[in-house]
Amino acid sequence: MTVEITSRIVGYHVKQPQAEPHAGAQAGLQTGQQAELPLSEEDPLTLRIPSRPEGTLEAVSEKISYVGAEGRKKVYVLVAFMPVEGVLGGKQVVIERPVEFFFPSGQLSSEHQWITATMRSLSLAARGGYVTQALADLRKVAWDKGLVRCGMNRWNKPMFHDSEVSAIAWSLQQILYRRGFVDADGIQVPVNELAQRYAQRLMHGHPWQPPEPEEVNNAVQEKSAGAAVVGHCPECRGELIMMDGCPTCYAGCGWSKCG
Repeated sequence: MTVEITSRIVGYHVKQPQAEPHAGAQAGLQTGQQAELPLSEEDPLTLRIPSRPEGTLEAVSEKISYVGAEGRKKVYVLVAFMPVEGVLGGKQVVIERPVEFFFPSGQLSSEHQWITATMRSLSLAARGGYVTQALADLRKVAWDKGLVRCGMNRWNKPMFHDSEVSAIAWSLQQILYRRGFVDADGIQVPVNELAQRYAQRLMHGHPWQPPEPEEVNNAVQEKSAGAAVVGHCPECRGELIMMDGCPTCYAGCGWSKCG
């Protein structure tokens, strides 16, 4: 079609195609649907941390004393913690995780080289999300120099371990227990409970406190009520029952055949 222009041109504009009447509404609906999509699950316990973050971390310093065939020894260790975010049940949660195990300088000698190497390995395990299993494996290490005495159990009786490695691993487990990361037996606390403990700490300004030894003792006795007797304790002659597949004395001394 040809159009003849008979007047002077004073301006022009390009005709745009008309938008569909519901295009804006459809775009808004799609945006709303995207906003309502649930968050993908991300377990903060197993989330891998590539490296130690820069800056300051909260840390616990402890002196570990133990007695073995070579006499009394003591070492100092540090365990650093940091908050880690994740998604649980479609909701964001924050827990506290150990991320670094450190053996301070000034106590290094040839006999302590294995401790330094173990601390480096535990730091990698902590950032990889499997430090609980790593400590449990270290507690199974045995040697041929006899038992090592280190720490007290929940009945205020001395603890005996199969090696120095096992003794130090148990001591590190106790640090994590007092921080609320594992229970008294070194078993991992569930994520939802870790999140509650960290939220409580932020709210009240103090960390979670483990139960008193008397409360733990009563709970163990209630759990053991009605269990079959499998023998008598070699230390206090109390009755032995099967706990976690191991003959254990619950009469008062807490002796266990598994150590």
